[in-house]
Amino acid sequence: MPSPAASTRAPRRDAAENRAALIEAAKTELQRDPDASLETIAATAGLSRRAVYGHFPSRDDLVREVVTIGAARIANAMPTTTDLVDVPPATRIASIAVALWAEVSHVRSMAAVAVREPFIQSVAAEFAPVRARVREACALGIADGTMRDDVTPDALGRLVEDACIAVLDEATRSGTSDAAGRRMVVLSALGVTGIDWRTALLSEPTPSTTASPTTSSPTSTEEPSA
Repeated sequence: MPSPAASTRAPRRDAAENRAALIEAAKTELQRDPDASLETIAATAGLSRRAVYGHFPSRDDLVREVVTIGAARIANAMPTTTDLVDVPPATRIASIAVALWAEVSHVRSMAAVAVREPFIQSVAAEFAPVRARVREACALGIADGTMRDDVTPDALGRLVEDACIAVLDEATRSGTSDAAGRRMVVLSALGVTGIDWRTALLSEPTPSTTASPTTSSPTSTEEPSA
C-alpha cells in the first residue's frame, strides 16, 4: 500500500511541463485561430493528441482552463473598489472599460472565445467582483440622476457588459486600432447608461491616469483640452 506521502506528492516534472506546454500552445493557436483543433494545439506543444487526454478529457476542458486562467489575470488588473471609491459613476464605468480593453486588445480572438458558450460561466465566476463594481456604479448613477432610471442597476450592468462584448466582437472583426477600440468601448459602455457620447468622452481616462481613475464629473460642460 502506498504511503500517505507518496499518494500526495507533486506530479512528475515531465507531466507538469507537458500540461503547461499544452496551455501555452492553446493560447497561441486559439489567438491565431479560435477554431484551432486539438491536433494542432497538441502538435504546437510537441505532444500527440493521445497525450492531451492524459491532462484534459476534451478540447473544451483545455480551452476552459486557458480562458479561466486568462480571466483571473484580467480581473486582477481591473480597478479595485478602493481605486474607485471617490470617482463619479460614469468615470467608474469608463475606467473599468478602459482597463478591460487594455488587457484584451492584444488577445482579441482569444477573448472573443472566452465570452461565448460553453466557457462564459467559468469566465463570469472570475469576473464576479468586477461585475459587482459595475453594478454599484450603475446604482450610483441612477441615484444621482446621471444615468437612465428605466431599468434596475443589475439590468443596466448587464447592458454595459453586453456593450463591451459587442465592441470586442466588432474590433476583432474589423481590426480596429487600439486607440479607436479604447474610445469605442467607453462610448458604448456609457451610451447604454443614457449618457450622450460627447459627455461620455469627458469621462474617458487618459493613458497616464488609467491606473488611477480621474475624478472629473461626467456631467461637466467643460470641453476637453486640445
